Amino acid sequence: MRFGGRRSSENVEFREGGEGRRGFGFGGGGGGGLGGGAGMLIGLVFSRFGIGGVLVLVLVLYLIGGLGDFGGGGQQAVAPTQQRPAAARTCASEPAITFACQTLASTEDQWGVLFTAIGRTYEPPRMVIFRGVDRSGCGTADARMGPFYCPADRSIYLDTRFFEELAQRFAAPGDFAQAYVVAHEVGHHIQTVTGTSERIRQAQSAVREGEANALQVRMELQADCYAGIWAARERSAMEPGDLEEGMTAAAAIGDDTLQRATQGVVVPESFTHGTAAQRQEALMRGYRSGDPAACDVYTQGL
Repeated sequence: MRFGGRRSSENVEFREGGEGRRGFGFGGGGGGGLGGGAGMLIGLVFSRFGIGGVLVLVLVLYLIGGLGDFGGGGQQAVAPTQQRPAAARTCASEPAITFACQTLASTEDQWGVLFTAIGRTYEPPRMVIFRGVDRSGCGTADARMGPFYCPADRSIYLDTRFFEELAQRFAAPGDFAQAYVVAHEVGHHIQTVTGTSERIRQAQSAVREGEANALQVRMELQADCYAGIWAARERSAMEPGDLEEGMTAAAAIGDDTLQRATQGVVVPESFTHGTAAQRQEALMRGYRSGDPAACDVYTQGL
């Protein structure tokens, strides 16, 4: 993407947390600054269900107040581990962070226009750039879990070294693939401020695990669709091959792809984010339409 001299978001901070185990192992249990019980549970869930299962586990623990083992504080945001520098300094610190900051600024601009069109004011999320292990309003932020959005403090947590993992381990390189990751997490913020995520959580609390997983898939696919909406409104910044980068990334983090790679078998009832094909379709749905209403298909009836 060609952001060039575009502005960086001011809703960014940097936290130098504990490093834990370096890199993005996405597996194993305990260690790395995680609480003993929660860390071991995360490792066990990942070994069977992949990163999608880990993210659902975090959501479930958050809902039932079981994030204490993570060192979290329920729904209260936890103080950063070090003094946070100014957003401008953070965003200028390295190219990957600069690009993430510019992507977030772009989502602020585009969603701001879309919200204004329906008579609302868009309140953007904060993006916390951290290293290794940090704390969020939803508990521990661990780089091995990948980027995530915490509704409790309305913040995106991102260790930008994840982009290296995305390119090397998951064979999904490129700046648009990185932008897609940020835009997807912003999609979860849109679901929070519009009340969609709360409706899905309520629906999940009344059904069995398999049905709750299916509802989670619908929420994740809508976030992918919202990422496509953002991309559609930034076509002028896109370069040849960008869309293909996004499609490759969507396929690389499909539940079937991850489960096949990590456990050698696909367990559809455990899917929490959707298959590679579903995630690609959701991204393209948003990109082709440019209209957020097109993404309502994923939450109809809720």
